Amino acid sequence: MHSFYGRVQQDPTLGPIFAARVDDWPEHLEKMCAFWSSVVLMSGRYKGRPMPVHARITELNGAHFEHWLALFRATAAEVCEPPAAVVFIDRAERIAQSLQMGIALHRDAVESMRQAETEGGQ
Repeated sequence: MHSFYGRVQQDPTLGPIFAARVDDWPEHLEKMCAFWSSVVLMSGRYKGRPMPVHARITELNGAHFEHWLALFRATAAEVCEPPAAVVFIDRAERIAQSLQMGIALHRDAVESMRQAETEGGQ
């Protein structure tokens, strides 16, 4: 996680998105390690809710997720043994897909509420 998020911080596409939201990188890395420990090892260390956090990032789109996945795949292939890399990459792809679907649903719901408010106020 440290190698991956080090790359994210330096990345010209993803770095600014994270920099605008992460004030304490050591704390964020601790949270991400707990998240991935829960995802891969089922440790139960992570207690957060990633969907609402990501849904609030209005500029996120499919290209950002694909770029994040490309960095993740490359890092996993470099720092993990091949069987472990396969597991991490599989989970990352599933999580990215789930987040993208959740964000789309959230945005649709917000847009529907705005339209209803606009129509109700006319």
